[in-house]
Amino acid sequence: MTTIGIFGAAGRMGRAIAQVAADSGLGLAGGTDRDPAGEIAPGIAMTADTLALAEASEVLIDFSVPGALSAHLDACIAAKKPIVIGTTGLEPVHHALIDEAAVHIPVLQTGNTSLGVNLLAALVEKAAAGLGDDWDIEIVEMHHRHKVDAPSGTALMLGEAAARGRHIPLAEHSDRGRDGITGARTPGDIGFVALRGGSVAGDHQVIFATEGERIEIGHRAENRTIFARGAVKAARWLVGQPAGRYDMKGVLGL
Repeated sequence: MTTIGIFGAAGRMGRAIAQVAADSGLGLAGGTDRDPAGEIAPGIAMTADTLALAEASEVLIDFSVPGALSAHLDACIAAKKPIVIGTTGLEPVHHALIDEAAVHIPVLQTGNTSLGVNLLAALVEKAAAGLGDDWDIEIVEMHHRHKVDAPSGTALMLGEAAARGRHIPLAEHSDRGRDGITGARTPGDIGFVALRGGSVAGDHQVIFATEGERIEIGHRAENRTIFARGAVKAARWLVGQPAGRYDMKGVLGL
């Protein structure tokens, strides 16, 4: 039986992962959070000791905040345990930390753990590769009013998929803000629009538009359980993998 530890266990995703793990008959080693009061599950207390949690777990799942990532990776390296990272809002410095950790332990990092979203990303990459440069690409995402980062990690993942299809670096072809007299759209750019409101778990739409026609493909998350199921599936898959950096393609065989 796989025993899972959860970093950021008191958050929305942390609670959903704990429930899915319990429903799947998996072991819960415990969880950490900034305020470690209470229990992650009946009889399983929260803790502030990241190393103790890592040592007690077979695999860790992190849906906390970017600022905590370094400490979580350090704990997993010290305990020699694999980690699934679903935290969004990561910057280049965080990805550098993940690359360094992956030399020592298995690390799976993804902007989204949903099966449907990862299939969507594969479709976006194929569409971007097959359509000419005269097709503009726009990514529209909406999330609940409490989300703190934009564009979402999933939107950026879809943007990276489109950029791979076109063999271009997303960082050099990303348009994330339009306000005022911006001028005409820059050919080849991948545009992002972020909407926030209500309790939306996650809506993503990728639009390919050219003169006279438009293709729209998307995904709607109705609740967080789909992400929690994917995270648990990823955690179970990651156990036993050699040190290295992984994503959901390996888990889903894409």
